[in-house]
Amino acid sequence: MTASENAAKIRVMLVDDHEVVRRGIVMAIQASETLTVVGEASSVAEARRRLPAVRPDVLVVDLQLPDGTGIDVMKTARSQDPEQLMLVLTSFDDDAALRESQAAGAAGLILKSARSQEIVEAIGTVHRGGTIWPRGHVDEGPELSDSDRKIVDLIGDGHSNREIAEEMGIAEKTVKNRVTVILQAYGMQRRTQVAAMVAARRRAGWKS
Repeated sequence: MTASENAAKIRVMLVDDHEVVRRGIVMAIQASETLTVVGEASSVAEARRRLPAVRPDVLVVDLQLPDGTGIDVMKTARSQDPEQLMLVLTSFDDDAALRESQAAGAAGLILKSARSQEIVEAIGTVHRGGTIWPRGHVDEGPELSDSDRKIVDLIGDGHSNREIAEEMGIAEKTVKNRVTVILQAYGMQRRTQVAAMVAARRRAGWKS
């Protein structure tokens, strides 16, 4: 494998505290023609230390970690790069895990019981802007009013608060207040995260 060939591959960082599981997934990724592992971590603290230097194309995280959760890792990743692509790897696909993963900005969730090839394919799907959620679950996001959903769309279009206010015929202060509510609803900290979420949904073919 030449340096140029390796550089063209999708760069993956894997965060999982189960060494046997992690090694198996790493082997599957390294055997792929399209993926390469550029970083590993077994805890939230280690992931946070490594993320700035690694800067993966796709971050794959286990939800249960010895010093926290994969949600903590994903929030850190998104604070460093609002467009970071992320996939959750877990043993449980309960509704709470799904909602928390979606709110943190993950593009999907896949079970550890999945075949190695399925995990490899899921990473590729996320990198292409798609989503991977267990059958029967729909990523509808939090309940928002029609006006708040309109604000979300306008944020995705790159509009400022003032421009949104003019478009909707409301006060700029009102927009600012609603943006705060929207961020809280999605569990986000900055409007750039909302814009990144909208962009990912549009790439996946979502309609407002």
